[in-house]
Amino acid sequence: MLMAGLALIVGLALLIWSAERFVDGAVATAHHFRLPGLIIGTVIVGIGTSAPEFVVSGLAAWSGQPGLAIGNAYGSNIANIGLILGLTLLLSPMIVASGVVRRELALLAAVTLGSLLLLLDGTIGRLDAALLLVPLIGYLGLCVRQARRPIESTSGPAAAAVETEPPTLGLRGAVAWLIVGLILLVASSRLLVWGAVTIATTLGVSDLVMGLTIVAVGASLPELASSISALRRNAHDLVLGNVLGSNLFNTLGVVGVAGLIAPIDIEPIVVQRDWPVMMAMTVLLLLFAMRWRAPRARLSRLEGGVLLAIFVGYTTWLVLGALAALTG
Repeated sequence: MLMAGLALIVGLALLIWSAERFVDGAVATAHHFRLPGLIIGTVIVGIGTSAPEFVVSGLAAWSGQPGLAIGNAYGSNIANIGLILGLTLLLSPMIVASGVVRRELALLAAVTLGSLLLLLDGTIGRLDAALLLVPLIGYLGLCVRQARRPIESTSGPAAAAVETEPPTLGLRGAVAWLIVGLILLVASSRLLVWGAVTIATTLGVSDLVMGLTIVAVGASLPELASSISALRRNAHDLVLGNVLGSNLFNTLGVVGVAGLIAPIDIEPIVVQRDWPVMMAMTVLLLLFAMRWRAPRARLSRLEGGVLLAIFVGYTTWLVLGALAALTG
């Protein structure tokens, strides 16, 4: 138990550090090969910030822990909106491009709603996984197409292109960090999954709850760090775009890749409790966006407080349920 707890802590810390190195190396490498800025933002940074979720869920599916795989993806989505965006808004209100955000939010809401249809039969098979990955590939293709023409404002993963700075690493250093970061991502994810599964088994807590709480929040910490960094530069579109893009990659890519590796059995509680919370928070953000009329609009501390309160309430619900199962 002590070793599992240490593995969980070390795995989380190493996961966050290696994810940052992987993204730094990937962005610098892409710059050296003169890839368009929008492609760097969409493909490199967008997928890179979701790399912890990709690797953790993939390894969990491979290891026969479907609850951890789906819990990590959906728990990260809930943490991104409630914890990361909520905390960031409490630190500072945001001025964002309302039109673009509304379109991105509408897309995320549609994707989240569509994912329910694949959950209802109780499994994410390889065909379901392919159905999730097809729209993601289409979205990436659209972003690459947009890279061929100038844009005035953007959000989602593409927003990162606006803030991407020229690399300070040489090409060899960039490739080295890219490789080292990827290797450490895999190693730290294996350590994290082993620690989480061992603790869950010892305490009698389901791997789904572990995935929705500790693992999901830990895998979302890179997004929190990048959001606070962007907030310091007043890159508000990038903060919100990072959250929306990460959730889109999690819903389509993370679950899709995990389902391709091994079919995922869906516990009924996912449809009854976790998916509705994820959908409700997405719709709430969309409602915030629909209230905006000006080309650029303000997200307030009050709205951030509402999102954070929902996250705290949901997490408390999970913890109390786990405690009740242990004592019962």
